[in-house]
Amino acid sequence: MSKKYDAIIIGAGMSGLAAGIRLAMFDKKVCILEKHSISGGLNSYYQRGKHQLDVGLHAMTNFIEKGERGKPLSKLLKQLRIPYDQLELIPQKQSQIWFPETKLHFNNDFELLRSEVTENFPNQIDGFNKLVEEINAYNEVALDNPFYLAKEVVRKFITDENLLEMLFAPLLIYGSAWENDMDFSQFVIMFKSIYLEGFSRPRGGVRTIIDLLLEKFEKLGGELHFKTQVAEVLSHNGETSGLITTDGQLWETSQIISSIGLPETQSLLESPKNESRIGKMSFTESIALFDSIPKSDNTIIFYNNTPKYAYRCPDELIDKQSAVVCLPNNFKENDNQNGIIRVTHIANSQKWFALERKQYKEQKKLVLDEALQLSKKLLPGFSGEVIFNDVFSPTTIKRYTGHLGGCVYGSPDKARDGRTGIKGLNICGTDQGFLGIVGAMLSGISIANLYGLMEST
Repeated sequence: MSKKYDAIIIGAGMSGLAAGIRLAMFDKKVCILEKHSISGGLNSYYQRGKHQLDVGLHAMTNFIEKGERGKPLSKLLKQLRIPYDQLELIPQKQSQIWFPETKLHFNNDFELLRSEVTENFPNQIDGFNKLVEEINAYNEVALDNPFYLAKEVVRKFITDENLLEMLFAPLLIYGSAWENDMDFSQFVIMFKSIYLEGFSRPRGGVRTIIDLLLEKFEKLGGELHFKTQVAEVLSHNGETSGLITTDGQLWETSQIISSIGLPETQSLLESPKNESRIGKMSFTESIALFDSIPKSDNTIIFYNNTPKYAYRCPDELIDKQSAVVCLPNNFKENDNQNGIIRVTHIANSQKWFALERKQYKEQKKLVLDEALQLSKKLLPGFSGEVIFNDVFSPTTIKRYTGHLGGCVYGSPDKARDGRTGIKGLNICGTDQGFLGIVGAMLSGISIANLYGLMEST
């Protein structure tokens, strides 16, 4: 017997949950199908013994103070009718861009970064200020923006390649599906979210956000089905009519919003339309818990040990020359009992996929050792003992998210308008072009508004 809905959402990540909430707010009969047993997608959590660990979330971008208006996070909260205080945000102290010859610091007050550029690159500050003016005037979320390589645009303002590489490093590793560059619209999104607005952490980690969204969706009458995997999206004459799950159940609807990625969504069609490239950017993450708290002025360190930042799929299992070191204890308040260090390396997914089980375990141990050595280099006064550790790899990402190639930031072929070529089948999330927790939720909201609400009225 078939089930009928006004809309079905594939995937219970941040964008899927936000889309579901937005539709349910307007009395749409909506369900979310999630193939795993937990929601959150790339930003989730898991339990190991007595330790609860975040996955994906280093920090939330787009920080605002209570009462600020007109910013992405304030728009999101208004659209989902979530009070600011329920996020329980703890701001960062400061973060550091670590290059061999120069270090730049930034925090949630943009004037710190401006002063750092003035001090370290005095002949670049005029161009930097003009770049910021250009960024502030640019409408990065317009669905019809043309594609421009960001570095080509930024070089019109920044003539020192070292400064350019330093400014790009956090933006690339926190949000680019392209190697060594990104779309200028994406650059503006990331520049505003990281440098102009800044980082924070929800008290209790990513679970705080997920629980908020789940509670909101359920109170609005939405249905969430875990361990329910989509086998095929049905379409006829270029229009969707529903889908079939792997248990053979037919789900009827004229509106499907998929949050699982563009290539992944296309693979569910009987005759794939405009097959998109699979992204190359994947990562390892080493998580270490300690018996003491690492002391540092920095919350996140964007480490790069070469003059040029190589943001690309490495030839080896990981790139040892760069990493992101996150210190979750070093937000303005510490809500963790143990010391925590998280180290992210750029990884070659295909080399990880090719490892036999014994080799896989050995290589994960070597990655952890590399992460701990780097932590000692960047935190020379810290001597805490490791009491728990875990490492996830592109193999882990592929297994638990279903992302082809274990990619984190999706395909370089973005569908900014959400369209797939099949009427009634649209995408939200990473491959619609918005990234991070705030970006993902805004993507879900915008696609739900555009196709689930406006087109149905």
